[in-house]
Parts: sequence; C-alpha cells; structure tokens
Amino acid sequence: MNNKVSVIGAGNWGTTLAQLLCENRCQTTLWAYEKEVVSDIKNYRENKLFLPGCELPASLEATDDINQAVSNSKLIIFVVPVQHLSAVINKINKLPPNCLLISAAKGIEIKSLKRPSQIIHEHFKKEIAVLSGPNLAKEIAAGLPAASVVASKNKDNAAAIQKIIMSNRFRIYTQEDVCGVELGGALKNIIAIAAGICDGLDLGENARAALIVRGITEISRLGKALGAEEKTFYGLSGIGDLILTAGSPKSRNHKIGEAISRGKKLDEIIRGMSEIAEGIPTTKAVYKLSQELKIDMPICSKTYQVLYKGLDPYTAITDLLTRKAKQEN
Repeated sequence: MNNKVSVIGAGNWGTTLAQLLCENRCQTTLWAYEKEVVSDIKNYRENKLFLPGCELPASLEATDDINQAVSNSKLIIFVVPVQHLSAVINKINKLPPNCLLISAAKGIEIKSLKRPSQIIHEHFKKEIAVLSGPNLAKEIAAGLPAASVVASKNKDNAAAIQKIIMSNRFRIYTQEDVCGVELGGALKNIIAIAAGICDGLDLGENARAALIVRGITEISRLGKALGAEEKTFYGLSGIGDLILTAGSPKSRNHKIGEAISRGKKLDEIIRGMSEIAEGIPTTKAVYKLSQELKIDMPICSKTYQVLYKGLDPYTAITDLLTRKAKQEN
C-alpha cells in the first residue's frame, strides 16, 4: 500500500509537518528550494536555516528535485510562500494519478488577489483542500499539542487527509468552507502586525483585546463578501489563529509590528528575516481587495499605510480611536 506523502516547502512549518507525517509512519519526502537545507537534513538531521535545534526523523527524505519529491505520492502538501507559489508549481511536470492536494500556505497573492488554493486549482484543475489553524511551528516541532482544520468541498477528501495527518498530539477537524478557512489564516497576519505595533507602543492589553475583536470583525466582513461562512471565522482557523498570532511574541508578524513601532523601516526588517512573514504582502493584497470591493477595513487600511506609505504608527492608532462614533457590528 502506497503511503508516500510529499511536503513542498521546507520553511519551519513545512519541516514541522514533514516531522509529524514521519511520526505517523508515512513515507515522507520534503522538497526544499535551498540546497543547503537539503544537505543539512541529510547530513545532520536538522533544518539549520529554518528550524534550528529540532532533530528530524531518520526516515525523512529531503530533495531539491521537485518532480522526484512528488513522484508516486498519495498526498502533496504545498507550504510555499504565496508570492512564489505559482513559480514553484510550474516546475512540476506531472502529478501522480489520484493524488490528494492540500495547501498549508497562508496569504493572498498580490498580483492576482487569489488565495493559494485558487492558484493551485487553476494550474492542476483538481480539488484542493486547505490546512489552517493556530499552529506555532516551533512548539509543535518540540512535541507540544495543537489543533487545526482541514477544509475541502469534498468530504471524503477531507476525511482522508484528516486520517493521514492527525495524531495524538495534533488534532485535526474537518469542514467544507475552504474560502473561510483560508481567509482566516491569511488575514490574521495583518491584525498580528497591528497588535505588534500596539504592544511595541506599550498601549496595554485592553488595546490588544479590542484590536483582536475588531480585527475578526474586519476579517469576517471581507470573508462574507467573498463567499465565506461567517461562523468559520469564530473557529480554529479564524479567531483561534488570530488570538495566537496577535498575542504571541513568537509570531513573526507580531515581531514585525513591534519593530515598526520602534522606528525600523520595512525594507530593513525584511532584510533581517530568514523567512517571509506573509502578513507583509498580504496587507497590500487585502488593501487592494478592500478598495475594489468597497469593504470598510480600518485596521487593515491603517496597517497598509504604516507599512507601505510611511504613516507614523502612533498616528495610525490615534486615527483609529478618533473615528466617528458608531454602533458595534
């Protein structure tokens, strides 16, 4: 029986998923763009660039040949930064017959304003599932428990993926709202940047709580306009992921907000990062979407202005607080 699984993308989350799959006795191949990552995994059983300090299973295979990686796989998981996703999937010559495809990327492509599953679907013309939830990779890699959601319009596919990925420390739920699950995972990164700014300015926990609640309102507002179900945003992939990412100093996007509040420029922050923080490009994509659809998203809009237009962070907070009084909705 074929139990090969491929993980495309060897950042800290892709590497952690590969580790989990090995623990579940799947024959797991991890594709990395960086040759040094492949070399380190083969020689030292460690992804020193993206997941240092985590010993990887001896059974994990690593390669920089993407067609070798996907060959004969029954499940392929894409964990590639969204802005590079199209270029990566274009390298795949042929998919194995009847394989399942799942996106674990969190973001929106700037040029097309499409979600990762839409990009993958357009290329392969297959049903795409998505995986999202409140998952800090380093905690899970260290053996700590977590939960996540697999969404697919095909219930059988969702159940099959749930069976492959779920373990006694990584609980998986299923549902059908692909759009909502994916948008929750993407947009929470914008609110996390804003939360990092709040924390960096020492505005207190009251301010952060208000930001999180109003943030999920904005996420839900855009999600409903794009066809998602409102209830999805109050589950693991919505408010669950947002609470984690906006409240944890371990979050890359939260760290970006803190750095911005200390006066660092965006270019300087990006140069100092080993991994892409999806909230940065997603902020631009969501700003474009909200303008096109005429959706009121004040937190996302001010975050965009801070990141891309040089708006002073304290001025952005003041602008949000002094908007015209209104009813909560």
